[in-house]
Amino acid sequence: MSWEFVPPAARFAALPGSFPLLRGGTLTGARVAYETLGRLTPERDNALLILTGLSPDSHVASHPGDPAPGWWEAMVGPGRPVDTDRWYVICLNALGSCKGSTGPASVDPATGVPYGPEFPELSMEDIADAAAHTVRALGVERLACVIGTSMGGMSSLSLLARHPGLARAHLNICGSASSLPFATAIRSLQREAIRFDPRWNGGRYAGPDTEDHPHRGMLMARKLGMTTYRSAREWERRFGRDRIAAERRAQGEPFGPEFEVEAYLESHARKFSGRFDPNSYLHLSRCMDRFDLGESCGSSTAEALAGIRLEKALVIGVETDILFPLGQQREIADGLGAGGTDTEFLALESDEGHDAFLVDIGRFGPPVTKFLSSLWLSGGSTCPPTPTPSGWRWSPARTAASVSRRRAGSPPRASASSSPAVTARR
Repeated sequence: MSWEFVPPAARFAALPGSFPLLRGGTLTGARVAYETLGRLTPERDNALLILTGLSPDSHVASHPGDPAPGWWEAMVGPGRPVDTDRWYVICLNALGSCKGSTGPASVDPATGVPYGPEFPELSMEDIADAAAHTVRALGVERLACVIGTSMGGMSSLSLLARHPGLARAHLNICGSASSLPFATAIRSLQREAIRFDPRWNGGRYAGPDTEDHPHRGMLMARKLGMTTYRSAREWERRFGRDRIAAERRAQGEPFGPEFEVEAYLESHARKFSGRFDPNSYLHLSRCMDRFDLGESCGSSTAEALAGIRLEKALVIGVETDILFPLGQQREIADGLGAGGTDTEFLALESDEGHDAFLVDIGRFGPPVTKFLSSLWLSGGSTCPPTPTPSGWRWSPARTAASVSRRRAGSPPRASASSSPAVTARR
């Protein structure tokens, strides 16, 4: 029995019969789950690829095949920043996940049971190669743009470096070219929480609807992650010192949850624990820690980024992101710009931290709209730019204040202007 969580409208691209993995081993009969929105033009030149973070599936937004809201519903769809009236959007579930693409929870065709701990070592490069194969299998030889968020920002860079010419442009949101020690430390603790749960049983555990599943380890891993996805300011704004009402507190549980923030973490972690495979979590988490674009390309990070040839790129980071700090997005922008890519770097102010791109659409939507509209026009179309939806704000006062400070004598941050091809905006 497989414990996968596949969206109802997911489709599948078969990988080559024996798909080789970077760290040794192969996958036989593997597949990648994907969904598409919009229509591909006869010229096949309007395709966008979205590569996701660790936990999302391929259902990025609602469509006739699955009207349920997607994980990026406010960003993708007709008239939205990623406009499906214009673009043919492909969203993939990462290889190694448990949401349709082959991973540890999938059935091993050689044994008839889930791979579990026998799943071969996975790398970000494998995820990128599987994505590139899927794009070509869909008849797209050149993407208009690759959009990568969080972990997807890593796999996007790997794809662009390993498959030159596959895309015209890149939109990197809260991504990085490698993992910093703080992020590695957090993910190490998450993996430890799972592995030290006795019910993990060396990766051989029962399904999520049973007691013999490492629920406690998954709860701890998810809670650790959630504390890094948002900023301290946002936690303070949402919860302050609010306590759980007496009637909602667990009785007879010494040192049990007392504050509302504890209840929030518990509730959301429980939902996640029943919807994600622990072994997949371990593999994808380790992929992120091991990824280093420079090492992968046999060079420095700066040289690897400069070697990626694109027409345009937009790199967005968030000032309160502690998991993928802003300096990592500056590094990407500087490197791409040094290689001749027309690159814009945007540092957004948001209390939402790393998860801001999922929830703070009012700030992320307009620059995404502008970038993709410029890409559409530069591709030769006479279609007018997508209008900014009513009710959205670009926060012009903050942008103007940043410009004013620089004109008044505050120098721009060195890494944002060290390459002449990079335009820095805040």
